Amino acid sequence: MTRPLGSPQRVVFGETLVELADGDRRIVVLDGDLGNSTRADIFEQAHPDRFFQMGIAEQNMLGVAAGMATVGFVPFISSFACFVVARALDQIRVLVAQPGLNVKIIGSYSGLLTARTGKTHMIFNDLAIMRTMTGLVVVSPVDEIEARLAMRAIAAHDGPVYMRLCREASPRVFDSSYRFHLGKATVLRQGSDVTLIATGVQTARVLEAADLLGREGVQAHVVHVPTIKPLDEKTILEAADRTGLVVTVEEHYEAGGLGGAIAEVLCERRPLPLKRIGIAEAWGESGPDDALLDSAGLSAQRDAATVRRFLREMGR
Repeated sequence: MTRPLGSPQRVVFGETLVELADGDRRIVVLDGDLGNSTRADIFEQAHPDRFFQMGIAEQNMLGVAAGMATVGFVPFISSFACFVVARALDQIRVLVAQPGLNVKIIGSYSGLLTARTGKTHMIFNDLAIMRTMTGLVVVSPVDEIEARLAMRAIAAHDGPVYMRLCREASPRVFDSSYRFHLGKATVLRQGSDVTLIATGVQTARVLEAADLLGREGVQAHVVHVPTIKPLDEKTILEAADRTGLVVTVEEHYEAGGLGGAIAEVLCERRPLPLKRIGIAEAWGESGPDDALLDSAGLSAQRDAATVRRFLREMGR
């Protein structure tokens, strides 16, 4: 089933910030000289008095945001995921996470699809880093509808948040009836043969893979996990019990991200066969989106093929 593309999450980020700031004078945006890429410039045009251009100085940007949070502002940090996580990690740890300050860290241009920026502008272990940061909520929405709702939820949440956004437009998975809740996973498709668990925009490709498998008689149970931390263990365990086989899929290294989080839960509470699909341990590279996804084994076709092999290995 081909799903229509929605607005890019970065555009939704800028538009929703404007809407939120219209009703909340506390909201400010700190930008790392990337506003026309992350689309924080949409906010800048609407609220120039609450937009702060911090330049290419991510450590300082987090320090300023922490200071603003201590006097009642709600700072949103706007930068590429690779820069805000890797360059400013100590500031996130000491100045934001340890005191539990109300700072929202938005990592745009996450994963593989970064418009041919190359390996210096790509990071594939941001979820692993941020989900192990004490006190931090970690969110990765699938489409424009969920991104908009997640923005509102993290703005209302009192505490530090990391949200991962994709640059490119992604297929719509949800409609206007969807309700987002921090810490809740969603079952997107019922099945009995294998449980597929995904996060972020990769969930849309996993749904397509489930469609391909369905044509061959394999009924996949698909779960979308938009909140990596706190993790919805109840829904995950129920999904694992349903099929007895679990495959995690993410646009992130295999180690430490969603697959690592699911493995931790299953190892302690429900030991059963688990296959993790993610990016192999390698640096990023420039290339067309479809080629990068296929090379990394994350296209719908490659996902489906990996699940087929796993089922054969398990005697299914």
